[in-house]
Amino acid sequence: MVHSARNLPELVSFLDGLAEPRIVMDRNYRIVAANAAYSREFGGGRPVVGRLCYEVSHHFTVPCDQAGESCPLQGSRADGQSRRVLHLHHTPRGEEHVDVETTPVRDESGHIGYFVETMRVVRHASGRPAAQGLVGRSPAFTRMLALVMRVAPSEAAVMLLGETGTGKELVARVIHEASPRAEGPFVAVDCSGLTETLFESELFGYEKGAFTGATHRKEGLVEAASGGTLFLDEIGELPPSLQVKLLRLLETGTYRRVGGVETLRADFRLVSATHRNLAAMVKAETFRRDLYFRINTFPVRTPSLRERPEDLPLLVESLLARVAPQRHLRLTPAALDALAAMPFQGNIRELRNLLERAGLLADGDEIEPRHLVDVDDGPEPFRPDAATPPQRQWRTLDENEHDYLAWAVANHQGDRPSLARRLGLSERTLFRKLQGLR
Repeated sequence: MVHSARNLPELVSFLDGLAEPRIVMDRNYRIVAANAAYSREFGGGRPVVGRLCYEVSHHFTVPCDQAGESCPLQGSRADGQSRRVLHLHHTPRGEEHVDVETTPVRDESGHIGYFVETMRVVRHASGRPAAQGLVGRSPAFTRMLALVMRVAPSEAAVMLLGETGTGKELVARVIHEASPRAEGPFVAVDCSGLTETLFESELFGYEKGAFTGATHRKEGLVEAASGGTLFLDEIGELPPSLQVKLLRLLETGTYRRVGGVETLRADFRLVSATHRNLAAMVKAETFRRDLYFRINTFPVRTPSLRERPEDLPLLVESLLARVAPQRHLRLTPAALDALAAMPFQGNIRELRNLLERAGLLADGDEIEPRHLVDVDDGPEPFRPDAATPPQRQWRTLDENEHDYLAWAVANHQGDRPSLARRLGLSERTLFRKLQGLR
């Protein structure tokens, strides 16, 4: 980065040769220079020099910080340091997520004369309807995406936390695609489907003759992920015996195929995901503390659909295009209101299924409230204003106890003896019951 403001024409000439969009601003937000990449990406055919940065990027009449946005120039001007934020910027293609970095430029006396702002359009998520990938523009979604774009270029282990159906695998793919390993493979592993006997052969592979039926050498998923990203989904479902084997792989960076003697070196970037409260599981001693700290270097929480209601129309339009690309399906205003009133415990996955069913039930291109049939409701449509109370379902006492115990573990702030006292159990009885949560 240029560190001298002595010669503005030289600075502008330097920036013009760079591929990333960049502008030079004065302390009053006015653009004094822009490189060709910025004019092409953000100018929309209009000159930008002499205009205010917030007017070009946001169509605001006041600086970002006065319009409810975080303003990198305001922060950089206050402390003299570089600032980086994620914004939704207007472009000739519509609004897009842009990673903005503002760097002060000082003269020989140390006085800040200008600010260079670098814009990197996030190609892996959209603020507009999209046929694939992540879509969203709500504050909750933007906060998550900002963290993703921070960690993606690094080698740090990422832990994706959030409810079922919030799109954790999609987020993991974005981390991979925005990383230096993007040209390598992305290998997803469902930990909930790995039994103890399959764990080593699936992850590490095996040699010919290692066991009955091993008629040839098989490459494991760790080897398949070499040079890329290994995504361990539902890592909270791993039993302790398998947690030990995974920890050994992560600590040593080496492994051996089942039945083999050659030590192989692992080369992957780890991204994990779970809908469970791992911190509570560590406290309950059902998840290894050392493994938890190994995989939880950079936690990112994927927001539930209930936390991003502003994204519902955008998600609906995107999902309808995905589930029925040959049709031009749309929701009536009443149907959209009905969706907005639903709790969506299954989040985006539930929304997708509901829209796909509705599309099959609709004869034309319009989806009405009567088409929004929940699988649990039978043929009756969902009615948000229905006065009938929810029907209870018969469950066994063991099922109720299991759920209550999981809730108690997740919400208790003390140690196991105090939890036992709170539940009216002996510590030995509590330990036995906790085994059933594994």
